[in-house]
Amino acid sequence: MTPAELSRTVLSAVRRAVEAGELQLAGPVPDRVVVRRPPRPGCGDYATNVALQLAPLTGAPPPAVADVIRGHLTALPGIARVDVAHPGFLNITLASESYGALVDLVRAQGPRYGIGRHTVPAPTAPTGDARADTLAAALHRLRTATGITPPARRPHPVRETADELLRTLGPDATAWALLRPPAEDAPRTDPAEHLAQRESNPLFRVRYAHARARALLRNAHDLGIGPGAAEDLRHPAEAELLGLIADFPRTVEAAARHGAPDRLARHLEHTADAFLRFHDTCPALPKGDEKPSAVHGNRLALADAAGTVLANGLTLLGISAPRHL
Repeated sequence: MTPAELSRTVLSAVRRAVEAGELQLAGPVPDRVVVRRPPRPGCGDYATNVALQLAPLTGAPPPAVADVIRGHLTALPGIARVDVAHPGFLNITLASESYGALVDLVRAQGPRYGIGRHTVPAPTAPTGDARADTLAAALHRLRTATGITPPARRPHPVRETADELLRTLGPDATAWALLRPPAEDAPRTDPAEHLAQRESNPLFRVRYAHARARALLRNAHDLGIGPGAAEDLRHPAEAELLGLIADFPRTVEAAARHGAPDRLARHLEHTADAFLRFHDTCPALPKGDEKPSAVHGNRLALADAAGTVLANGLTLLGISAPRHL
């Protein structure tokens, strides 16, 4: 279940409460509600402030509104548990089958996950400003992916020309160096920073995580095993990675809506770091004489989905996603 799907599920619970007469609103049911990953562990998979949003329309305190919505929300498919937290937040824990369905969706859609098929006008001709042209190209890809027209941005310029950057950094590191900082911030273009093959280089971590995900699948194939049904993914490292995979389409949309590909770059960093933690703590391949099990197949499916998200995000930024580093 993606955040967009969960938002619709929460709205369905609100409408059921209104139709049952348990909530009486002095106005229409909102068109959308916000669901986000909670700021700390132990607060469910997602949290929403819908009760705080509706309380002024009901005259009831937010915890009471939240409790009504909770009763209807827990009855809907895909929801395992809902807790009410001060001052009226709903903390939602998804059923394991919801995450399994998400992984299946990502693997089925592959390069289309989070990337739509919209027809938009071609970008304007290059201006000669390396950063402005790189940003314009990224915003065009985001517009093609989402159908959203990003706002105009005036980026902080760089001293180097596009040819100079391409000579010193190459196309991938040039795109990352110019898109990773917010448009108004001065980018850093030091080759020692962006070409280093080490953990301190965010671009390296993102591409390395993608390559590791693909290597897992190759190694599994050599062992005669493959991705499974993506069930029972409840280890904290698995849950963290699943949440970021689910949040990818919303992040792409937000990056387009705000004209901010840096949001997408940061999401890829978080996803890569979460994947590497998952990789280190949740073995997806049997070790030694260990026999392959359903757990390995489930984790291979998750690794496949994570690799897809990393590849799709890099593509939107105009950066290659090699399967070998």
